[in-house]
Amino acid sequence: MLPLNAETLSELSAELAVPTYDRGALRTGIVHFGVGGFHRAHQAMYLDRLMNAGQALDWAICGVGVMPGDRRMQQVLDAQDGLYTLVVKAPDGTLEARVIGSIKEYLFAPDDPGAVIEKMASEDVRIVSLTVTEGGYNFNAVTGEFMANTKDVQHDLSLPNEPRTTFGLITAAIERRRDRGLPPFTIMSCDNIQGNGDAARRSFVAFASLRDPALASYVEANVRFPNSMVDRITPVTTDDDRDEVRKQFGVDDGWPVVCEPFTQWALEDKFGSGRPRWEDAGVQVVPDVEPYELMKLRLLNASHQALCYFGYLSGYRFVHDVAGDPLFAKFLLTYMEREAEPTLAAVPGIDLREYQHQLIDRFSNAQVRDTVARLCAESSDRIPKWLLPVVRRNLETGGEILLSTAVVASWARYDEGVDEQGEPIEIVDRLRDELNAAALRQREDPLAFIRNRDLFGDLVDDERFVSAYTAVLSSLHTRGARATLEGLMSGSL
Repeated sequence: MLPLNAETLSELSAELAVPTYDRGALRTGIVHFGVGGFHRAHQAMYLDRLMNAGQALDWAICGVGVMPGDRRMQQVLDAQDGLYTLVVKAPDGTLEARVIGSIKEYLFAPDDPGAVIEKMASEDVRIVSLTVTEGGYNFNAVTGEFMANTKDVQHDLSLPNEPRTTFGLITAAIERRRDRGLPPFTIMSCDNIQGNGDAARRSFVAFASLRDPALASYVEANVRFPNSMVDRITPVTTDDDRDEVRKQFGVDDGWPVVCEPFTQWALEDKFGSGRPRWEDAGVQVVPDVEPYELMKLRLLNASHQALCYFGYLSGYRFVHDVAGDPLFAKFLLTYMEREAEPTLAAVPGIDLREYQHQLIDRFSNAQVRDTVARLCAESSDRIPKWLLPVVRRNLETGGEILLSTAVVASWARYDEGVDEQGEPIEIVDRLRDELNAAALRQREDPLAFIRNRDLFGDLVDDERFVSAYTAVLSSLHTRGARATLEGLMSGSL
């Protein structure tokens, strides 16, 4: 069994495509925060595509880990010289695998934050990109205000040369470049937030203003923050995935990535110091990303939330099993057609009805084996950004809200922490204790969960929303998840 590293590339199976470019000639042009499965199945893959075509050799990636859990990624990528296997799984069981070589180096910020700052201050680095999750931008889900009083933000403000956060590290690098007379890099968000570039700009300017108002003015005037829409279903890597790579391709990869065939990236052409020619690798470089991002957030992402809590409570553990159930497929399509689509503008080049049916097909890909639990995680960061905008828009226009409100109720029932068989549910959320405590009160106080105004704003004051919400929650308690869905679909709830 061959270990995956630079020395073994030439010895790998002919079935496993490897980089055709000289990795020794790569120069780092991008620093990326949040090197997980999605980044490696998406942005790093697109760059590798360009590099195999002889382009972008000065745009290699330096990955950065900030969270304690990123230590393992550092160890694996260091041992493998930044290489990893990307395995694309088609619904018919066909595998397409390649070794990706676009990540040149990896830094673990807690070990040496100064090294991370200095890397970004390098003249070669022209883009800093982010996949730090929806919660990584540190703003209140309802007010949009930057949360300045968190422990790590306060630490970075008091010790700016020893930053712990993405904000502290990147802002320090911007300041260093400014002082050296170097132009600022572009900050490119690749997270699932509406207007992700605009959200990043607000958060970084807010942080900088707390540290130095003059620096904040510099960031606001000079740093560019393009918006983007990114899409590729990428489940968490399992030991079975590692075993499959060993058996199929004879290589020992500590952290391969498995993903679906579909991939999409719509990117606003708004860069300050150049960029790779991503359009040559299949990226849609467009003047306005908003129609694409709203389509994805309110159809794909919100539908993931629509299926996960009802699915988990109904006993499903894999996404393809939920999507393959005709009742759930009907529920998802009905939500998309009646409640999400009316909130969307036309999307250039996209047939929205065809896109919705394509989503069901993608969710049904049994080869990917995406887990329901993954979709249920970090809901307090996801529901307010993906689903509640649909509810609010339809409340404003008199549109339908029953199914999207039902998703909120299913989340509240899920966060009670016990399934319908009495088995414990592991709630994965930064607000886990607070949400669980509220959910456990709701059998006596049905509005307990949605009284959290930091998440739900004034929805608890809206009679139409409350009426729909309490009806679904009561049904979930008395009839269970599947019977509740049947009632929603038959109009008998």
